[in-house]
Amino acid sequence: MGHVLDIVALRSLVAVADCGGFHRAATTLLISQSAVSQHVRRLEKVIGRPLFERQGRGAAFTPDGQALLGEARRILGAHDDALRRLVGADRPTVTVGTTEHAADLILPAVTAALPGHQVRFRIDRTRRLDDAVDRGVIDLAVHLAEASSATGVPVGSLPLRWYAAPGWQPPAGRGWPVVAIEEPCVLRRRALAALAARGLDPYVVCDSGYAAGVLDAVRSGLGVALMAETASTPDGVVARPDLPPVQSADLLLRARNGSDPRVAEAVAAEIRSVLGVQQPGQLVA
Repeated sequence: MGHVLDIVALRSLVAVADCGGFHRAATTLLISQSAVSQHVRRLEKVIGRPLFERQGRGAAFTPDGQALLGEARRILGAHDDALRRLVGADRPTVTVGTTEHAADLILPAVTAALPGHQVRFRIDRTRRLDDAVDRGVIDLAVHLAEASSATGVPVGSLPLRWYAAPGWQPPAGRGWPVVAIEEPCVLRRRALAALAARGLDPYVVCDSGYAAGVLDAVRSGLGVALMAETASTPDGVVARPDLPPVQSADLLLRARNGSDPRVAEAVAAEIRSVLGVQQPGQLVA
């Protein structure tokens, strides 16, 4: 029959793009990261060319990878439409947006909260998530309360922690170099304020549009970064408890007008459970 593009492998490829990496794609798909990597290698064998290229410690789509990604979305759309016509209604789809800061906690929590739904994720900046909720493009959004003026429901606080390369020390005779996400960014402002309050004369040595870029710069020894605490310390960096503690960042959940309140309540409850919140709030759509 010749070359065949595997549907399961194509889903992994799309998940890597939508979730912002192999690890988050694996969490969303409820499979191992090695399985996602195997799926990508299977597609590369069919295409005969690499789909990703290394960028620091991360990876980015090659032009061939971008081309296949577009084809994969069309193939999966046709496949899923055919199943709905032939088999019947599929599980209801819910689209959930989150900022990168909260993604490691939110993605598995949302998946666990909605076992009867097909969940799609969007990782973006808070302002764009707010706009997507207002336009009805996504059903729910979870982001830092301080970054938005929109009304939402408190679902807990995101612990923050300082990270640096192992053995890193600030340059002699200079201030403290900080790596941060480009403005506007709540964690960037908090990092600079906390270090300045300690009298450490902070300055931004590198900024990035994404958290992955911040980690790459920290691993290379450019400076320290204030980031959301995760279940395990990211590879290539260490926590710096000697730096001034920064208060946790409050998280809000927003729901689009007309969305199913039971879905929002289930997601809010699961996030609160993950963050150790005891008292639920009332959802405002």
